[in-house]
Amino acid sequence: MVMTLDEATRRATARQDLCSQVKQLLVDRLSLDVDPQAIGDDQPLFGRGLELDSIDTLELAMAVEDTFGVTVTDDDTQSLLSLNRLVDHIEGARA
Repeated sequence: MVMTLDEATRRATARQDLCSQVKQLLVDRLSLDVDPQAIGDDQPLFGRGLELDSIDTLELAMAVEDTFGVTVTDDDTQSLLSLNRLVDHIEGARA
């Protein structure tokens, strides 16, 4: 499928908006002391990234389901490795 420039621009803008929404969700729901805009799209959510823990994982999964209507199961744990992967998961579940 060949995408027009206009379609590609719309898709890129929609993804940027979704990334911003997920960043704000992370900060709000997990009470992170960080500016949402300072979170990189490829930044790991665990370890040296945002340093989330297992409790945060559960809260994040519930927040994604509440906000976007997308379930994150044990089989989807790879989608929680970075912001981009989480956004990919949300987009894929919505498609």
